[in-house]
Amino acid sequence: MPPTRLASPPRTRADDTDTPFAGFDDTNSDSDVEMADKDDEEAALERAVFGDRAGFFSGIEDMARSTGKEMVLHEGGEEEGGEREGMEGLEDADLFMIDTAGVTVDLPSADEESDTEAAAQAAWDDSGDERVAVSLATGGARLRKLRRTEVEDVVSGREYSRRLRKQFALLHPTPAWATQSPAKKRRMSAGDDSSAEESADEADVSAMPLAKLLRDAEALSGAAPAVPGKKRKLRSEIIEIQRLRDICGNGPSAITTLQIHPTLPLLLASGPSSTMSLYHLSPQPPNPNPLLTSLHIAHTPLTSTVFHPSPADPRIFLSARRRYFHIWNLASGRVERISRLSPHPAEQRSTETLRVSPDGTYIALQGSARKGGGVINVLSASTAQWIAAARVDAAGGIADFVWWADGRGFTVLGKNGAVTEWEVESRSAVARWVDQGAVGSTTLALGGAAVHGLGGDRWVAVGSSSGVVNVYDRRALAATCAAEEGKTVHPAPLRVLDQLTTPVSHLAFSPDGQVMAMASRWKADALRLVHLPSCAVYRNWPTSKTPLGRVSAVSWGAHGGESGGSVLVVGNEQGKIRAWEVCG
Repeated sequence: MPPTRLASPPRTRADDTDTPFAGFDDTNSDSDVEMADKDDEEAALERAVFGDRAGFFSGIEDMARSTGKEMVLHEGGEEEGGEREGMEGLEDADLFMIDTAGVTVDLPSADEESDTEAAAQAAWDDSGDERVAVSLATGGARLRKLRRTEVEDVVSGREYSRRLRKQFALLHPTPAWATQSPAKKRRMSAGDDSSAEESADEADVSAMPLAKLLRDAEALSGAAPAVPGKKRKLRSEIIEIQRLRDICGNGPSAITTLQIHPTLPLLLASGPSSTMSLYHLSPQPPNPNPLLTSLHIAHTPLTSTVFHPSPADPRIFLSARRRYFHIWNLASGRVERISRLSPHPAEQRSTETLRVSPDGTYIALQGSARKGGGVINVLSASTAQWIAAARVDAAGGIADFVWWADGRGFTVLGKNGAVTEWEVESRSAVARWVDQGAVGSTTLALGGAAVHGLGGDRWVAVGSSSGVVNVYDRRALAATCAAEEGKTVHPAPLRVLDQLTTPVSHLAFSPDGQVMAMASRWKADALRLVHLPSCAVYRNWPTSKTPLGRVSAVSWGAHGGESGGSVLVVGNEQGKIRAWEVCG
């Protein structure tokens, strides 16, 4: 490799007429001061302290040789030191020049400025800034602070504007909540794969893909995972509840489906508008409960939208009164349509009611056939292939069904009040019982946890068209069914709740099983909270000023923030989604 040659432009000496000392002859000076010649001792001392020109250039040459590069003082490839010839005898004053020409300012060209401002183009640009020159040295103390060096004076108008903005940013930094982390670019070379993975893991929550949010609950919530402790017991007379920020204002249609993810602070909402919305449950400002994404399926009024319960499986199941349903894979963004649902297509003309088992293994679809009572088709959640069909004996058809907590089976409610406990593994009914005093059963809910309860649930609630809700203890119910195996039993309810006067449309238990919400969409503000195990209805909430409206969807979640309470989310027919936190 040839040596690098550092060149400098040739230096020229100005004419005597160009200097302020033109016409000055020091030989004819009238000064009385006579300069004595330096003796050898003084010259040697001066060279030792200040050095001389020969030593200066010798040092440069030594440094060039040590770095392996050749240094010259002019272009053209002349020998080193060629330009120094003939200068050894000059005085120091003759080696310098004083420029008396006027001060000129090199304003940046338009091309240079366009390159620097390409990253952040201004919304409006004043062309007059290019023709303005601002003196920083004579403009007062405020302008002198904008100088980079002490001798700097005149700058262009555009440069002056840029420095003002920079000074303002130094005095008033951008607040942390308004700072958006830049997107980290992945390195494409094979040797930088590990660095790319580390940078992806360190990315800010706002820059993560939705699939990453679903896999990382701690990063999504922005807080450390809660430490499990003793379960907080609620009082039976008065409930401590506070309203949170509204999740959604007036929507395009009623909210008919709400579901909070069992492990992540995510909320699904949908309705007849054919649009499903996904929210992040984060009531803290400045952007409470943001909308993460939405999906619109044309001409498909959604009736069921369900999360896959596993955080590692970012899928959402969507169904309507159609012969098919959709699976939305958030990781790939693919929406898959599933149409082959049963070996008997006539029995599954609609997928209006879809339920996913709590363990994420099965999908259950309520069939449309009413012959013999009704049918529930069970599919594999991983392959969407048909597995089995649960046929129940219920006059008038099926009103509702709910999966057991352990995912091994489900409870089916007939419109005549007949209840069937069906197990997937044995493909058969393991128990049958009848709801007491049932008059047009409408809805069913399971909740709580019990070791010896049927399916791992402690409570079962059955609603009717008369507004009455019967609550049963599943532990006692399992014991009764086991004692009378093979027979239909008629258990007595633990409590009969008659606070609602219109048909019950929604029943939902809190994650810890201590509170049950019951509501009717046929009357405004028809929602009540029930304490368990006392089955006492809370008197202090809701009040006459609680903005409920006609309740069309209810869901519970265990993401109550620092208090560790439960979150109640309510949707109404106006399309509004409101949330409350149960503190104690």
